[in-house]
Amino acid sequence: MEATARLTTPEALRPPRLRRRRVISFSSSDPESLWGDVLGFRPLGGRIRAVRRIATIILWTAIAIPIQAALMVLPGRGDVLFRRFYFRASAWLMGLRIQLVGQQDRGGSVLIVSNHSSWLDIVVLGATLEAVFVAKREVREWPVVRTIAHLGRTIFVSRTRTQTKGEAGAIRDRLAAGDNIILFPEGTTSDGTRVLPFRSAFLSVADHARVVQPVSIVFDRLGGLPACRRDRPLFAWYGDMDLGSHFWRLARRSKTRATVVLHAPLDPKDWPDRKALTAACSEVVSESCATLRQNRPPMPLSPSGHIVAVDA
Repeated sequence: MEATARLTTPEALRPPRLRRRRVISFSSSDPESLWGDVLGFRPLGGRIRAVRRIATIILWTAIAIPIQAALMVLPGRGDVLFRRFYFRASAWLMGLRIQLVGQQDRGGSVLIVSNHSSWLDIVVLGATLEAVFVAKREVREWPVVRTIAHLGRTIFVSRTRTQTKGEAGAIRDRLAAGDNIILFPEGTTSDGTRVLPFRSAFLSVADHARVVQPVSIVFDRLGGLPACRRDRPLFAWYGDMDLGSHFWRLARRSKTRATVVLHAPLDPKDWPDRKALTAACSEVVSESCATLRQNRPPMPLSPSGHIVAVDA
């Protein structure tokens, strides 16, 4: 009976070539940590790609900073054009392709509101839009990034109510001067799988904007294939993630893409208050992001949800 039992075990019934002769051993390195990602059992090509990209981006930034500084003191729009070129070249060096759907309103004094999931949003929107960013005051303490932000004429704001009024005044002055401003009304970054509720306080400056234009941005390609829910955290930068390890993991990947959808501009005067305007922008952005995450063809939307015709 015992011999019969041994002969009918799953291992005995396997063909000899498939029988396990050694116990499988697993690596003790943590794949989620930076050193686990660097030293773990990964394809060497990914590491070489990351080192090459990081080195070229550092070199490109070192070349671009003095050029932008010189253009800012010269008359004309050279600094505006070069700023977009810098971000476009940076995205190309990262291997990040950008798909743009819709058109930016060209009248000036546009308040652009977008969802926010990563520092990559700055690169993508900076490469596609003629506008300046509003960033948290902590960015002033980040090496190199603060220099790029200052040369991009970024507006810094704090999270304390005592200084909010004066900072809102600075944004209104820039809008009145004809600048386009990019805001992230979520107030923080998300995990990329959803759009957080928009805060109406961020749109308190909309009274000085000629129009408000909602924008949706989703990172929808990884390795040349449609990105799924599992892939979102690779692009998203939130919580206590550090910038260095996040950049390293992303730089190792190939054929990534971000899709930006520019929706129909809204006239702030058509809305009874800023809360109604905020809700309309949030609805449009959330619906479009959901469409992009489902890998369906993106189209610009109006506040009523109707598709907006796009010129060829």
